[in-house]
Parts: sequence; structure tokens; C-alpha cells
Amino acid sequence: MIALYPGSFDPPHLGHLDIIRRAAAIAERLIVAVAVNPDKSLFLSIDQRVSLLRDLTAGLANVEVDRYLGATVAYAARRRIGVLIRGVRSGQDLEQERALAIVNRTLGGLETVLLPAAAETVHLSGRLVREALAAGLPVDALVPAPVAAALRARTSP
Repeated sequence: MIALYPGSFDPPHLGHLDIIRRAAAIAERLIVAVAVNPDKSLFLSIDQRVSLLRDLTAGLANVEVDRYLGATVAYAARRRIGVLIRGVRSGQDLEQERALAIVNRTLGGLETVLLPAAAETVHLSGRLVREALAAGLPVDALVPAPVAAALRARTSP
């Protein structure tokens, strides 16, 4: 099974990395795809996010990191992917992902596998990391070391 784990990964955090590792363990091949959204103001550039994810997944032989513009279902069709991986942290996430799963199955024939967040990462989100950083708090416990370094470099005067 070729699976797709799409997202903005802005920034990649420990929750993302946990989902990637677990998805890689159940998929023959996993494509981690960073969505390019020109209408969204992002903290890290697309190149930084792709590079960080490639470094973080270098030890996972069946993981590929890519980027895409446009609808996830269109990207999946181009890459001949039939399964999406999504992480869920809460009941609210579950409802949102359930609705998206129905749309993705209806429009693109994609099945969705939902992986519950690990207890130690259930609180993490890109927004939380960015807010902690903006408040001047250390983010080392929230993101892998290379991401923390990139974030510090981004916010240093």
C-alpha cells in the first residue's frame, strides 16, 4: 500500500514525526507531502519544511518527502495513491477528518486511515509551536532539534 500523509507541517513537530514513523511502519511506501498554499501566510518556507522533513525521515527507507500545489485528491491521483493518513488529537479533529474522508472518498476514491495522536504529543499543533515561539518560550520539547534550530534562526535578530 502506498500511503500519503499530507499537511502544511509549519513547523514539523514531534506529533507529525510520531505519525510519520507509525504510518511508515504500516505502509509499504509513505509519501509525506507538504502542501503549497500561496494564499496562506506561513512561518517557514516550503523549502525549509521539505528540507527539515527529509532530514527527519532520512532513516526511514520507505518514506519520501514531496511538495504539491492544489487539491490533495488531485495530487494523490497523479501519484496513484489510494490511502491518506491523518492524525487525530481530539473529538473535534475526528469530526473534521471524518467529513474530509467522505469528500476524499467521493471525489477521489481515496480511503483515509486515522491514527490517534500519542498521549505524549496529543497537545501539539503547528499553531501552538508558533505561539510559544512568539512568546519567547523555548520550543525544544515540542519539535525535533533541527526544527528548533531552524526556528531560532528564523526568529533571531
